[in-house]
Amino acid sequence: MTTLTIPDLTGRTAIVTGANTGVGLATARALAGAGARVVFAVRDIEKGRAAATRTPGETEVRTLDLANLDSVRAFAAGWTDPIDLLINNAGVSVPELRRTADGFELQFATNHLGHFALVSHLLPLLRAGRARVTSQISIAANQNAINWEDLNWERAYHGMRAYSQSKIAFGLFGLELDRRSQAAGWGITSNLAHPGVAATSLLQARPEVGRSRPTAGGRLIRALGSRGILFGTVETALLPALYAATSPAAHGARLYGPSGFQHIAGAPAEQDLYSRLRSPQDAARIWQISENLTHATVG
Repeated sequence: MTTLTIPDLTGRTAIVTGANTGVGLATARALAGAGARVVFAVRDIEKGRAAATRTPGETEVRTLDLANLDSVRAFAAGWTDPIDLLINNAGVSVPELRRTADGFELQFATNHLGHFALVSHLLPLLRAGRARVTSQISIAANQNAINWEDLNWERAYHGMRAYSQSKIAFGLFGLELDRRSQAAGWGITSNLAHPGVAATSLLQARPEVGRSRPTAGGRLIRALGSRGILFGTVETALLPALYAATSPAAHGARLYGPSGFQHIAGAPAEQDLYSRLRSPQDAARIWQISENLTHATVG
C-alpha cells in the first residue's frame, strides 16, 4: 500500500472542508496524527462531531454549508487565529438539476462558489498564517468545458457537464489565487490536487442530494479498488491532497495526483496541468464572475 510521510505539524491549524466522511475524514485524521489542530468544517454538525470523536488528536467541529453563502460568512466570522493549512475538499455530484437557497446550480455553488467565498472571508487569517491552500479538483476537470453563456444552467441541464464545469472553475480559481498571492505578496501558496478514481463518498448514497443508493460505477470502482485492480481506495485517494498541502517538495500553482496509469491510482506526484486550466485569461474571468455572484472580494 502506498503511504506518505507527513512533516510534524505541531502548533499548526488546519481546516478541512467536508471532513466528516470519505477522503475529507481520512485527510483530517492524517493531519491530526501529525500534530495539527484540525477543524472539521462540515455541513452536518452531528456527523462531524461523531467523526471527530473517533479521531485521535486535537480537533474542533464547526458548521459550514458551502451551498449557502450565509453559512460561509458565519463560519468565517468565528475566526480570529491565523490559519496554516486550508484543504478545500468538500464536493457534490448530482445527476439532476438542484438549486441552492441562493439560486445557484448546486454543484457550481458547492464545489466552486462556496470555496471561493470561504477563501475571500478568511483571507486576512490565511495571509497571517502564510497558509498553504490546497483545492481538491477532479479528473472531470479534464473533460467538457465551462458553459460561459449559461453558468447557472438556466437552459438545458447536463449533470456531468455541470460537474466538470464546477471543477474546472475551481481549478482555475486555485491557480489564480496563487498568481495573485505572488503578485501582491500575500504569502499564501495555493495548489491543486485530485484523488484519481476511487469509491469515495461522492459516489455513495447521499439522500441529501437526491441519491438514494451508490452509483453503479461507484460499486464497480469499490469492488476493483479493494482488490488493487486499476482503481484507488479512500486510503490512497487522500494522498495527493495531503502531499500538496504538507510536503516541502510541493509548490504553488501545481497539480498533484496519483502517478499510476492514467493518473487513476498510485503514489502522489506532480502532473501536467489539464488543458482547461492553462489559460490565465479564463482564470481571471472566472475570478471576476465569482466575485460578482458571491459579493465576496478576494484581496
